[in-house]
Amino acid sequence: MGHYLKTDKDYWAGREDSKLKERFWQLVQNADLHNLDNIKIDNQKSNIALIGFACDLGVLKNKGRLGAFDGSNSLRKNLINLAFDKSINIYDFGNIICDSKKDELDDSQCLLGDAVFTLLDKGFFPVVLGGGHETAYGHYLGIKNTKYSKNIGIINFDAHFDLRELLPNNQGSSGTPFRQIYLDRKKNNLDFNYLCVGIQENANTKSLFDYANETKTEYILAEEVFTNNLNDIKSKINKFIEKVDYIYITICLDVFSQSVAPGVSAPQAFGLMPNQVKSLLKIIKSSKKLITADIVELNPKYDIDNMTAKLGASLVLDLIK
Repeated sequence: MGHYLKTDKDYWAGREDSKLKERFWQLVQNADLHNLDNIKIDNQKSNIALIGFACDLGVLKNKGRLGAFDGSNSLRKNLINLAFDKSINIYDFGNIICDSKKDELDDSQCLLGDAVFTLLDKGFFPVVLGGGHETAYGHYLGIKNTKYSKNIGIINFDAHFDLRELLPNNQGSSGTPFRQIYLDRKKNNLDFNYLCVGIQENANTKSLFDYANETKTEYILAEEVFTNNLNDIKSKINKFIEKVDYIYITICLDVFSQSVAPGVSAPQAFGLMPNQVKSLLKIIKSSKKLITADIVELNPKYDIDNMTAKLGASLVLDLIK
């Protein structure tokens, strides 16, 4: 089974410009999932919970290039010195560790689900730091048993649908999380509200487009973002938001162009640019329906000068501001 590891007590340390808490590391408090009762939730502030999913077993099963296991800690490292003086509470709950040699993906996803459920139930806004996109199914397992599940909308910024067929014996991978979510919701007679932004036509087969249409998956092609007025894209997103009560955002860093995000499992030559995604995130956040989020597919092994990690860290700040 996957296991849980708290962040080292001395991890969050960095540049100190003054006595004021103006950098990210100065705001973070280390916490333990096993001792949540010791944390007093301040309902007058936002309470952010960082939880890592150190895993790339799903990428391995999807025949991708490995390295996303170290994504969560790379994101943390690039958050440390960012300027951030918001009056919010930030807790780092450490990592769920998935050992690929023991083939413990299902158990690790369940463990992540338990963590997300507990954090949501306690009133936190969880931000999961992946890990491959198999993170999303574990994340969903935490949402499904909460009050948010009935009419949740999933917005995925991604070059891929990740609706691939399951592997033998119903095994999942980094390419299957949203098919798994669809099947789970269908089994429980729940609507599958899924919008994917940034889809690359040359990265998804006709069969995947057919399955997306079959499951009523909504999507916006990367080409549409390039060629359409951004207001048209925002209108599509707003229509999706209007029909759901809550939103879970998952950002796969391979949605971005390889020129700004080389450190991912499946880089894209003609991906989106950061300002385009940041603009769309503002629209989603303004709805006040966002309850949880994750950043996935950071692969430090192939990153260049921490470009992708810095982008991911910046997106974390955008999500919690």
